[in-house]
Amino acid sequence: MNERALPRVLVVDDSRLELEMARAALEPACRVVTAGSAEEALERLREESAELIVSDLTMPGLSGLELLARTQREHPGIDFVLLTGHASVESAVEALRMGAADYLRKPIQGEELAYVVERTLARRRLREENVRLRDELAAYEACRALAPCLESGEVYAVALDVLLRTLSRGRGFAIFHRSSISVSDGAAFRGFSEGESARLRQVLAVEKPVDIDGLSRVEIQSQGPLHDAIVEAARASGRMLVVPVHGREAEAGALFVLEDERRFDEAEMARARMVAGHAELALYNAERYHRAKERAFLDDVTEIFNARYLLAATDHEIRRAERYGSELSVLFLDLDRFKLVNDRHGHLVGSRTLRQLARILTSCVRQVDTLARYGGDEFTILLPDTGLEPALQVAERIRRTVEETAFEGGRGGGLRLTLSIGVASFPAHGRSREDLLDHADKAMYRAKSLGRNRVCSASELATA
Repeated sequence: MNERALPRVLVVDDSRLELEMARAALEPACRVVTAGSAEEALERLREESAELIVSDLTMPGLSGLELLARTQREHPGIDFVLLTGHASVESAVEALRMGAADYLRKPIQGEELAYVVERTLARRRLREENVRLRDELAAYEACRALAPCLESGEVYAVALDVLLRTLSRGRGFAIFHRSSISVSDGAAFRGFSEGESARLRQVLAVEKPVDIDGLSRVEIQSQGPLHDAIVEAARASGRMLVVPVHGREAEAGALFVLEDERRFDEAEMARARMVAGHAELALYNAERYHRAKERAFLDDVTEIFNARYLLAATDHEIRRAERYGSELSVLFLDLDRFKLVNDRHGHLVGSRTLRQLARILTSCVRQVDTLARYGGDEFTILLPDTGLEPALQVAERIRRTVEETAFEGGRGGGLRLTLSIGVASFPAHGRSREDLLDHADKAMYRAKSLGRNRVCSASELATA
């Protein structure tokens, strides 16, 4: 066994003979350190702690009972065995009352001392194991909060809360990529002021962006550019615990906990690994949920959004436009005489044509716009922050692009298709989803009635 892994036992006695006898009895099972007085023992403890102190009761200077009291106050958690040469029951009872684990009478019997030390250390190991199991159970129970999380951002925020609570720490943050939404990077901060959080966000997003994918294991960082930047931004000092949390697909992130006056230990590292494991399982479930939700909102033929998603997105964009006082426009598109494509070329060519049209429409709109297949050969586009005139320009560009495109027609050669498009805007043509879509739909039918292959505004309906 590595010598550093052996329990450290500090034997305190003003008799050199007693010290050597104790050393002979306890080595090599223990790493024995000796001191000739209580004062020297306290100096030894300041250099390195110990699992157990075996101390004489009566010594020059501080007594064994006084050393026991000082040890409990200055170095809590160290076990204590008292040696007495006077068989003083009162002293032994007082020592036990003060928290000593046991006492022995002098002169020391080597086998008896070895037995008492081994028994005391065994009880210590049992206590430590019980504490470890209790802490792990508490950590496991805390991790249950991750189970209901179905969004990646929520997983990281909850995991950070769980980790800080499990480690009894006050300051930490999470950074993560959010592949499921358009804003790719996210962050959560706990225990920082608004100014510190803003500064950390600036550091992590701009000045010293974190290579999340490069973090692969739970570790303690005490130096390096990232560590130094975070310490400066957070006005902190010392080390930080880094806990990577990666999904099985595109999600990736990490939790960071700043060290306080209490140093991180191996037990905390183990609990951090447990939290990371539960967080990664929750992240996997969130990824599966997002994938299933995406499939539920995608059209099987064109692989763009379907009508179900369009209705929810329209409600969301209307609420957003109301909140910020912005405009919103809707384009309702319908292929002219598409039934002839299916009749002449078959439904396989018809489906291929719809897929090609979906690709064209996607190339004509912005990333923030929503393109959906409403049904059959009808498509709808939501244009956030777009008034009527710009929306009419977008519609005209789409109409012209489709008119100029040669669609694949199979054995029958290329196809030439056109679109009729209706345009309506919020709030001019409606303040509800139903009114807005209805006005755009009616404008599209007006375009058809005027000869197809054209764009009509819902404003024209009042004069029709």
